[in-house]
Amino acid sequence: MADEAMLLNFMPAAVLVNEKFDVIQFRGSTEIWLVPPAGKPSFNVLKMAREGLAFELRNILHLAKKTNLPVRKFGIFFRVNDLQHYVNIQALQLMQNSEPHYLIVFQPASSTGLQTTIFDTGQSEENMNFDASELRIEHLERELIQTRADMRAVTEAQETANEELQSANEELLSGSEELQSLNEELETSKEELQSTNEEVMIVNKELLERNEQLNSARQYTEGIVNTIRDPLLILDNDLRVKRATNGFYNKFKTTEKETDGRYLYELSNGQWDIPRLRELLEKILPEKKELEDFEVTQVFSQLGKRSMCLNARQIENINGEQLILLAIEDITYKKKVEEGLAEAERLLSESRERLKFAVDSAGLGTWDYDPQTKELLWDKRCKEIYGLAPATHIDMAAFYSLVHVDDRAMVERKTNATLTDGDTGEYDVEYRTVPIDGAIKWLKAKGRAYFDEKGLPVRFIGTLLDITVQKLIDEATRELLIKKDEFISVASHELRTPITSLKASLQMMERTTQHNESMKSVHGFVQRSLKQVDKLIELIKDLLDVTAIQSGKLELNKTSFVLDDLIAECIGELQAHTDKHELILEGDNNIEVYADRNRMEQVLINLISNAIKYSPESDKVLISVKRSGVNVRIAITDFGIGIAKNKQAFIFDRFYRVDEKSQKYAGLGLGLYISSEIVRRHGGQINIESEEGKGSTFWFVMPINEPGNTK
Repeated sequence: MADEAMLLNFMPAAVLVNEKFDVIQFRGSTEIWLVPPAGKPSFNVLKMAREGLAFELRNILHLAKKTNLPVRKFGIFFRVNDLQHYVNIQALQLMQNSEPHYLIVFQPASSTGLQTTIFDTGQSEENMNFDASELRIEHLERELIQTRADMRAVTEAQETANEELQSANEELLSGSEELQSLNEELETSKEELQSTNEEVMIVNKELLERNEQLNSARQYTEGIVNTIRDPLLILDNDLRVKRATNGFYNKFKTTEKETDGRYLYELSNGQWDIPRLRELLEKILPEKKELEDFEVTQVFSQLGKRSMCLNARQIENINGEQLILLAIEDITYKKKVEEGLAEAERLLSESRERLKFAVDSAGLGTWDYDPQTKELLWDKRCKEIYGLAPATHIDMAAFYSLVHVDDRAMVERKTNATLTDGDTGEYDVEYRTVPIDGAIKWLKAKGRAYFDEKGLPVRFIGTLLDITVQKLIDEATRELLIKKDEFISVASHELRTPITSLKASLQMMERTTQHNESMKSVHGFVQRSLKQVDKLIELIKDLLDVTAIQSGKLELNKTSFVLDDLIAECIGELQAHTDKHELILEGDNNIEVYADRNRMEQVLINLISNAIKYSPESDKVLISVKRSGVNVRIAITDFGIGIAKNKQAFIFDRFYRVDEKSQKYAGLGLGLYISSEIVRRHGGQINIESEEGKGSTFWFVMPINEPGNTK
């Protein structure tokens, strides 16, 4: 506290400046000596000094900087608001810092006390003015003395600097002469260096060209070695592996680490220690320098028995080192092929004989056509089929003339299409001939066209078979099927009348026995009979639908209706007849479709009934409705017995039953066939997704709106 009191009350004001004389710290009140300058702000102490102090401050600071000693001046005169003031200034350099700093201390001079004494004596104003003038003169004399001292110091410093400059000039002149001599020597050396540089550049250019050639040769060699897929070893004179190709690593199931630097006979646990190879490398190669097509056979643990063709050559690298190139070709398969060629030739001969026997036995004729030369060759059987003599010449024009006039354009079109089809070139056509011996024949021709790399046909070969008898049988079978369909149609129509009468009679008997206790057992028989009659009516209805489909007479009466209402009615009707399954409707609603409402009801009833019938162990059936653009998809999912993958392709065929497991379920196998035809005639498609033992999903997609209406 005492130190702080002393500093606050008795220590003089001061500022701390840096080497550039900028104030970095104020200590005490300095506004009487330092004020901010007008214009651009600055903390330079020389610019902030009051009038009359800047010159003295500059001298004091430069002297302190030069001597590194404290410098002090007393009684320096300056003015503040036209009033005269005096100040003692001391400047000292702070030596402990890395960068020079200076402390400037301001202390008021004692001349103020003189003025106070003058005022206390009561002298006259004239005497007072006279004393002030004397003080001013005395002050100016002291300033003049100080200025002269400063001037002498400056002059001495300047004379010393001049002497130093004179000495430096003499040294510079001497140095200049030496530099001029050195420059002349350097010019001479420069010319020599330029000449040497030109020679060096020429040599460097040649070296670069040689390096490029060497790099190109090395890259070329590396490229060849890396590209070779066959095994190749580079051995030194001691038969140690210096390098191997990837083909060697891949072929013999080894790695670079297990191969490079190893003795050849140590590779693969000594499997390359082959007596024939030793003889080749140690005895024969040093004499001949190169060897070709030496065959050796060896059993390798990972590859088995292998036959190899070895080629070796001695070479010398750029360092004069002797190297051995050992190329290894696996000819195991080649030898097997060579050994099997004779067997293949024998088998081919036997195959040709068998093929000829098969063709002759089947009564097939063969033909061969060259599209380039237009030459057509028929064998003896072809000419026999057409009733021609064996020596008869035949060409394409003659062939077309033997085709029935009604089929000629079709055969010609099919032949031309086959010869321009570069992808398959398959040929399969049935046609009639002109009358041969008074009768028209049906022939079946099958063949294939072959094309070159440009897509041009080069060969067209095939077989010819007389199918007249088969056609007659097919025609008779077709007529029988038509008669069968006609019979089913007539029988179904004839059965409807007596069955309708039978059902009416049974319904009357049901009403009669319904409330008669004595006829209770009869009433049960009557109800069962009615159910069987209903099933019989459904079967007859299915048979009539199949007949209508087969004859193309299935009519559709299309109207617009809301699909949800129809599905709800079907669910309500079927839910009343089953208490085990819950029929669940989900998906989109309020979908209006343009279709035959009765036929769509028939499809839905059939699919939902099947879902109930074929899922006896399940308790629910899902009916899903989903709109997709202009189509609607209806899916019926059960969790029943399911259908095997290999049976699903036939599920919509007429009279198809999946297997013996489904025989316990009543039906003719017509429901899905009829449903698929109804959906197809609505412009939709039907399919199944099923997994045996997990259930099935029957779905069909159909257009929502009438054709042409995109509403």
